[in-house]
Amino acid sequence: MDAIRHKKLEEQLREEIASLILSGEVKDPRVGPFVSVTRVEAARDLSAAKVFVSSFALASEAVPADHAGASAWPGKEPVDEEGARLDRAAEGLNRAAGFIQAQVSKRLRTRLTPRLVFVADHGIKEGFELNERIKGLFS
Repeated sequence: MDAIRHKKLEEQLREEIASLILSGEVKDPRVGPFVSVTRVEAARDLSAAKVFVSSFALASEAVPADHAGASAWPGKEPVDEEGARLDRAAEGLNRAAGFIQAQVSKRLRTRLTPRLVFVADHGIKEGFELNERIKGLFS
């Protein structure tokens, strides 16, 4: 499979999985509506695919860097707990991987549907924290 077709299929997988999560078809309580698919890396033979997920809600609710040790707002979890919540969401998606694969295979016209493995992507949260640190340096 050429590189352009491979990238196109990865993008189609990302869109279909994201629409399943957003529409609420994945019923696992660990998977919230703010969980998003950041990217998909499929094997060349399409036997497996890593699906990287993140959460915008977790990144926007992050505790500022100057309050990293204690909770700045009542009811807000420390930054480490937010990473754990994202890991639990990835576990929930891995539990529902069979259902998601079946739904994706119905929507895509491919000979094989890759085996999906969901991985928590902490890149958005880390980028948000880095941005806050840079803002702190200039203020």
